[in-house]
Amino acid sequence: QVTAFQGVAVRSLSTSSPHEHPEHGRLVYKGNLAKTVLGVRFFSYSTSIFNLFMMPYIMLKSGIGVESLFVQAAFYGVIGFFTFVTPVTLHVLTKGYVIRLYYKDEMDTYTAITYNAILAEKATVFRREDVKIPDITKMFTTFYAKTKSMLVNPTLFPNPQDYNHLMGYDKCSLFKLEELKEAEERK
Repeated sequence: QVTAFQGVAVRSLSTSSPHEHPEHGRLVYKGNLAKTVLGVRFFSYSTSIFNLFMMPYIMLKSGIGVESLFVQAAFYGVIGFFTFVTPVTLHVLTKGYVIRLYYKDEMDTYTAITYNAILAEKATVFRREDVKIPDITKMFTTFYAKTKSMLVNPTLFPNPQDYNHLMGYDKCSLFKLEELKEAEERK
């Protein structure tokens, strides 16, 4: 692999494809809303921090300290709601959004990359046996890995067999075919 860099040829001696991660394995899924989720959460956190730093100035200039206790409680309640509840709600709704999903063939393990509360990437390693599909379709859950809910878009898997293997659909059809064959043999 040769890459031109400002007119100079640079040779790269990489043995893995660009979709291979040395620790996690082969990239099988990449979420298209990763930057949007990160941007919305960062904006929410930054406005909350801005509110916390501006609150003393606003209270001093607005004279809210002179008003009645009821007005103070209502004012602090509204500001507190937008300062604390909004970022927490966004975190709860988007914590299971899978940014990238890797599969390691030799160990038969998946690694899901999500964002944690401080917007850093968090890796969750699980096996196919750990995947549970919810009985009732949930809004922000495609499957559970161990006990953690994960959200993926099935249409974003470049290879549909990877999604089928993750969800266990490849084994279900094989078992059903074997059961049908056994039922026919019994007749």
